[in-house]
Amino acid sequence: MITFILNNKTIRTSEHSGMTLLDFVRYEQRLTGTKIGCREGDCGACTVLVGTLENGHVNYQSITSCISPLGNAHGKHIVTVEGTNLQNELTIAQEAMKANYATQCGFCTPGFVVAFTGFALSNSEKNYSNALDAISGNICRCTGYKSIEKAAHQMVSNLKEHKTQPNFDWLIKNGFVPDYFSTITKRLQDLEVKDREQPKGKYVAGGTDLYVQQADHLADNSVHLIAEKNYLKGISINDNVCKVGTNSTVSDLWNHSQLNMYFPRLKAHLKLVSSEQIRNMASLGGNLVNASPIGDMTIFFLALNSDITITDKNQKERSLPLKNFYQGYKTFDLKDGELLKDISFTLPVSQSVFNFEKVCKRTHLDIASVNSAIHMHIADDCISKAHVSIGGVAAIPKYLHNTSKFLNGKSLTPETIIEANDVLQNEIAPISDVRGSSDYKRLLARQLFFAHFITLFPKQFTLNDFVQHA
Repeated sequence: MITFILNNKTIRTSEHSGMTLLDFVRYEQRLTGTKIGCREGDCGACTVLVGTLENGHVNYQSITSCISPLGNAHGKHIVTVEGTNLQNELTIAQEAMKANYATQCGFCTPGFVVAFTGFALSNSEKNYSNALDAISGNICRCTGYKSIEKAAHQMVSNLKEHKTQPNFDWLIKNGFVPDYFSTITKRLQDLEVKDREQPKGKYVAGGTDLYVQQADHLADNSVHLIAEKNYLKGISINDNVCKVGTNSTVSDLWNHSQLNMYFPRLKAHLKLVSSEQIRNMASLGGNLVNASPIGDMTIFFLALNSDITITDKNQKERSLPLKNFYQGYKTFDLKDGELLKDISFTLPVSQSVFNFEKVCKRTHLDIASVNSAIHMHIADDCISKAHVSIGGVAAIPKYLHNTSKFLNGKSLTPETIIEANDVLQNEIAPISDVRGSSDYKRLLARQLFFAHFITLFPKQFTLNDFVQHA
């Protein structure tokens, strides 16, 4: 039995756990304000909020319900646009959209309203940049975004009246959410939620990849949901080694204060990966076992020379370098019944630098044509150790063994970088596909490689240093 709270109603259902949350909300509960758009998590029309009870407090995040399995709602508070309504008046989010003429046909409007409400409920700083991040996964086809951006400004203005982090009482009093939100913490605590016995079937965590490809199949067949397995969760740092549970999400990295200290540009890098809704739900382990040659987080972790721990159904574990995990196109070293447990890597030290670059048809929220990351230790203007990864230029996410080895011990000069690019070009084997010709991908590989050094050492390198080679 799947048990959760949907808006102000307690739900107990025996519906198939692989059914999408969107279909349950619309077809079983008749809450049709949550719209069906792309069914790929790309448009945001189906945005809902998921409230999770953690340490006596409910934390809310936005997700796209079209690619989320119903079973992942177990024990949570799910909020649709209907669940944000006040009696006889508009909420602050609804009023901001109305006052700034931020809607025309209205199809996308519920998703924007829910995303803005999630921003009000979130733990993020209430500034304009974070407001735009909150709606980064919402697409509008007819209004134009300037009026929606004005609505974001109005949301921030209303929230900044509260000098500290807004709590439920303040948000209710000031018209951001209805008053039943004050009861949710206790109701989740009192909810009789038991760990559900999972059937044998396809492993599914966040579902953001599998449900794009196989939603109908997963809705009709047994799925083994692993998103709530605690031993796959968490981020820990000990002795300068970071261990990330494979159920962790990109948002978990984004919100981790220590990691942001070690990686000062972490949020800028992660913003290239996906929308906030997808960052909130996609598991890092899922990204790795998707085995896409252009998986963004795979390229990220390869450059950190990460190791992975694999566990089987008897909790027997084995470890191997991530760069040895991939065996061919969409194939990897994982046996039946095994799961990725965690990813570990040595954190950058004061002499280390890290960078991630990505090119795609859209600046954000798109699949990469080519992506790349680099991690180097620098001492006395010399590269003592380098790790370079690149995606979109081989059948697997590529750790560049030869290029990394070539850079080791070399002086940090334009000549070194240009020579290293020659090694790189001999190490990759791109093919022409829908994201570009092989020649185009070679060009991107070169440009991203140069971009690493221009970004990391702006006083030392400029584009002109590499123009002749280009």
